[in-house]
Amino acid sequence: MGSGIAQVFAQNGLDTILFDVNDEVLKSAENKIKKYASTAVEKISFTTALNDCRADLVIEAIIENEKAKADLFNHLIDLNEVSTVFATNTSSLSVTAIAEKISNRQQFAGMHFFNPAPLMKLVEIISTKYTSGSTIEFITGLTKLMGKTPVLCNDSPGFIVNRVARPYYLEALHLLENNIGDIEAIDRLMEASGFRMGPFKLMDLIGNDINFSVSCIVHDALGKPERLRPSAVQEKKVKEGALGRKSGKGYYEYPGI
Repeated sequence: MGSGIAQVFAQNGLDTILFDVNDEVLKSAENKIKKYASTAVEKISFTTALNDCRADLVIEAIIENEKAKADLFNHLIDLNEVSTVFATNTSSLSVTAIAEKISNRQQFAGMHFFNPAPLMKLVEIISTKYTSGSTIEFITGLTKLMGKTPVLCNDSPGFIVNRVARPYYLEALHLLENNIGDIEAIDRLMEASGFRMGPFKLMDLIGNDINFSVSCIVHDALGKPERLRPSAVQEKKVKEGALGRKSGKGYYEYPGI
């Protein structure tokens, strides 16, 4: 997600810094961006030094861990100007809970891109009770500048899209668990009924680790309703490292990826 978001900004003429602690991951991101948007690379600085991360807007896209995100933001707040706006790309964690652990709550919001970020038009902008109007205005304007469609929502488990989409994934997984249909048949039927991508293909694209994590967070946050019970099938995939396209194997196999 980080490299995809960086590509979006750079493609729209904005000077961009892409940071990762892992040099190999960073190099892979650079090669990927060169392959799909060679001119964008000229606008991106690639770095493994956190001190280089100084900008008007800082977007975080690390692991789905509340403490890790808050600790990173506090470090970034110390590095940046008081005018800098900060955004988390979390797909399911409470933006408010993160805000309560950082020192600059007014200039902090959620900016949830969808995978693949360069192609998907929607960006959910999540406001908390601490977020200032000027912060939302700044993020919304920048989102439009990049040709994306901003949708403002208040902080809530799963926000809007992941909350609505949970049954799409979970019902497909429950059908598989109960031997009502196989993976290919379920995907084929859903695509034939008008969906652009079947649930299993989509979970492989998103990443089974991310999709499973979102299901668990939403399930817990809403009081563990049975209809939103995370799937044991998907949990097994995650434990096996079958994460989808990014690992070369998920519900389908992806040779050469």
